[in-house]
Amino acid sequence: MTSVMGSTLTLTVLAAVISGCTMMPKYQQPVSPVAAAWPTGTATPAQGAQGTPAAEIAWRDYFADERLKKLIALALANNRDLRVSALNIDKARAQYRIERAALLPSVALGASQNAQRSADNLSVGGQGGVSRQYGVNLGVAAWEVDLFGRVRSLSEVALQTYLGTEEARASVQIALVAEVASAYLTLMADQERLALARQTLSSQQRSLELSESRVKAGAAAGLDLYQARTTVETARADAAAYSAQVAQDRNALTLLAGAAIPVELLPPSGLTGVTALLEVGAGLPSDLLYRRPDVLAAERTLQASNANIGAARAAFFPRITLTGQAGSASNSLSGLFDSGSGAWSFAPSISLPIFNGGANRANLEVAKVSRDIGVAQYEKTIQVAFREVADALAQRGTVDERLNAQQQLVEASDKSYRIYEARYKNGADTFQNALIAQRALYAAQQGLISVRLAEQTSRVTLYKVLGGGWQASDGATVATKG
Repeated sequence: MTSVMGSTLTLTVLAAVISGCTMMPKYQQPVSPVAAAWPTGTATPAQGAQGTPAAEIAWRDYFADERLKKLIALALANNRDLRVSALNIDKARAQYRIERAALLPSVALGASQNAQRSADNLSVGGQGGVSRQYGVNLGVAAWEVDLFGRVRSLSEVALQTYLGTEEARASVQIALVAEVASAYLTLMADQERLALARQTLSSQQRSLELSESRVKAGAAAGLDLYQARTTVETARADAAAYSAQVAQDRNALTLLAGAAIPVELLPPSGLTGVTALLEVGAGLPSDLLYRRPDVLAAERTLQASNANIGAARAAFFPRITLTGQAGSASNSLSGLFDSGSGAWSFAPSISLPIFNGGANRANLEVAKVSRDIGVAQYEKTIQVAFREVADALAQRGTVDERLNAQQQLVEASDKSYRIYEARYKNGADTFQNALIAQRALYAAQQGLISVRLAEQTSRVTLYKVLGGGWQASDGATVATKG
């Protein structure tokens, strides 16, 4: 029995050495389908390639607003999309362990008893009886000797899928951090728009009272009164609309956070900066291959497809399985381990595909086409990443000029309105001109809020598209609750 077990062990070791070979094609990273440099021109800031790479800046360091930091931490702990991504990692890890376990034989210990009574009329002497057999054995059942790497290729598929889910989770976290910051900024902007609408309503009500007094005194036409009332109602409608928008913004922020938001974490009134004064460097387009988890996840999928080709190729070759056991057997329980009770069996089998209607060739073709699809998807992911960064750089390159121009517009509109208002009060001009000037001022102020929001959002967007936001302050990935 010892010699048999030794022979089986030798075969196992030999098979393990041989099974190191696979029929997977050698993986080659596709050539980058984008330019080697970012677009140049007046829309791209000259300092775009300078500064610290975004992927090396933890989100706790990039964002300066303490309320926002706590909101992001709350979302990372409770957001359901991120939780699903973390659970997908656990699932893929377990699947990889299952495939990996197939590389080693499964050894089981078994004990059995077989009792049988023979019929009297079928027994010699006409007297039936009961026979018993006891057995204890240690065995290997249908273990595939991976001579051509089929099992190892499937294990590689599971490994790359598992690693891809980790990258996918990092990508979800990056998006979540940016979405929380953007929702926070949007709420701040809408709160400022609401305050402006209420301030304008108060100003319009004063203009209405002035028009009423001038009409009563006969110093103005009744048309001025009706025009003043239309502006008051317009401002009232704007205030109501922005009140609803603020409520919706809070609901959106609550959904992202995945839990009720404490009142002290809601943003203050007025749109203020939430990012630290850190210069984010864009680097070179090739850096995206190492900084963006979505690009890395696409490459993992491509590598899994490449490994699938190895499994499909191995299906054309023989599959060898080993089944064997060794132990002790006896017709009595007391004699189970006595001398001479040893027993063993060894049943190797080989299966060679001869004809299966072309299924193996079709499976190989499917694997190759899936690999080609993976290449196309990987290249598209890089192209999308390139465009996102280029767009973000263009936005950052022009937003400061837009902000300066809008501020100048607000100042000019304010001066114009004050002049027309004074002229109207002195009877030197019509109410119509004062009304037009005030509407122009209101529109310019609303535009300024929008541009300031765009300026702040552009910082968040650039940080996101460059791969920042998946690190905690200590460089570790934030874990979700299980």
